[in-house]
Amino acid sequence: MPEYIDFFVELLGPEHCFYDEQSLEFYSYDHTENLSFKPLLVVKPENSEEISQIVKFCNEKTIPITTRSGGTGLMGGALPIHGGIVLSMERLNKIIKIDIQNYQAVVEAGVINYQLQQALEPHGLFYGPDPSSWGSSYIGGNIATNAGGLRAVKYGVTSASVLNLEVVLPNGEIIWTGANTLKNSTGYNLTQLFIGSEGTLGIVTKAVLKVLTKPKTDITLLIPFHNLEDSAKAVTEIFKSGLLPCSLELMERNALEQTLLHLDENSIILQENVQAHLLINFDGNSQEELLPLLEQTIAVVEPFPTEEIYFADNETDKNRLWELRRKVAEIVKSNGYTIEEDTVVPRAELPNLIKFAHQLAEKNECKVVCYGHAGDGNLHIRFNHPKYKNSYNNPVIHAMLYELFEYIHSLGGTISGEHGIGLLQKTFLPIVFSKANLQIQKNIKKALDPKNIMNPGKLIPD
Repeated sequence: MPEYIDFFVELLGPEHCFYDEQSLEFYSYDHTENLSFKPLLVVKPENSEEISQIVKFCNEKTIPITTRSGGTGLMGGALPIHGGIVLSMERLNKIIKIDIQNYQAVVEAGVINYQLQQALEPHGLFYGPDPSSWGSSYIGGNIATNAGGLRAVKYGVTSASVLNLEVVLPNGEIIWTGANTLKNSTGYNLTQLFIGSEGTLGIVTKAVLKVLTKPKTDITLLIPFHNLEDSAKAVTEIFKSGLLPCSLELMERNALEQTLLHLDENSIILQENVQAHLLINFDGNSQEELLPLLEQTIAVVEPFPTEEIYFADNETDKNRLWELRRKVAEIVKSNGYTIEEDTVVPRAELPNLIKFAHQLAEKNECKVVCYGHAGDGNLHIRFNHPKYKNSYNNPVIHAMLYELFEYIHSLGGTISGEHGIGLLQKTFLPIVFSKANLQIQKNIKKALDPKNIMNPGKLIPD
């Protein structure tokens, strides 16, 4: 790399190229366990054209490129495990256009999810996907992992809101993948191919996103359950009744207890016999529209042993509850639950998955905490092992996770719902994919990136 640094400095200016120790250390990690891999250089381009020049040069010299968005990833997708350069998207942060006539927003990949939501609000619009990290995660990173979020149960994950992408290919060419239309049956669906590809096939630089009219009101309820598995069973019953919440989250007692303690929050009093909570939100255009939904929800959960249901119908109370949910992952990780799995199963199988996760933890003499997007069967399972804090290259943890993922596959589920595969999960892909399926994925990677410079060592098994 040293003999190549002059190229990057000349292209971007010295103020946008970093190879001092402090910068390399900062860009060596994200939120993945306790892992760190230093790049040789960090570059911060401003536009697609500069990225194109960088990629052409790296392709010619076979220099690995790890594209980095907000650094909120949990699977090692943004870790530069082969050195090379980290290409930070933080300067591509423009909201290019809000098209209120066609309900679309055109944004650069470095726009923060929450900033987009704020920009849409004066127009009475909103963007569906809202991952827990929405205050710092970039739209480009959301696209790279096909991120979900709290509202995914009603409004879908990222892929449901992306119409078109500008992408820099591994040879430096710039393409648009589709069209700015709601329907498109013209050729292969390249847009969906790049969503969830984790920077292994190209670099997403711009996106045309579908936005929606923002509901005028919403209401949140918190339901405390005596039994953890009952809380998961209630999820299925809610949907069987015909209800469609905007959000439906599960937090077992341990997760909520740790979060309340850390935030010094006393808005929720945890009763001794409560083992889990469902946090449910309905949105609509009037309180009169929502009240029957609340009554129906109460009727559905009535057969299950619960404590008093808490209603939040003002902004302060609602925000406090949802802030608790958004903080869970960060806080339980700081308390030693460093190994997180992003499991997803058919909703009706959630009770079985929760039961198995606790049995697996007991068998391996470690602690476990479960929380997540129960409304779409996406359960985050975090382990706190007394000896091992990382799963990466650890045979003991690997064996435990292999057992978990095989069980999930037997339930008809899969190993990642929204966090992606990255570095940590790629060795487990043969559990859920056939050899023929994996070979197709490898062939796609090789066809687009024959020199393997785009985020090498991620997503695709070696």
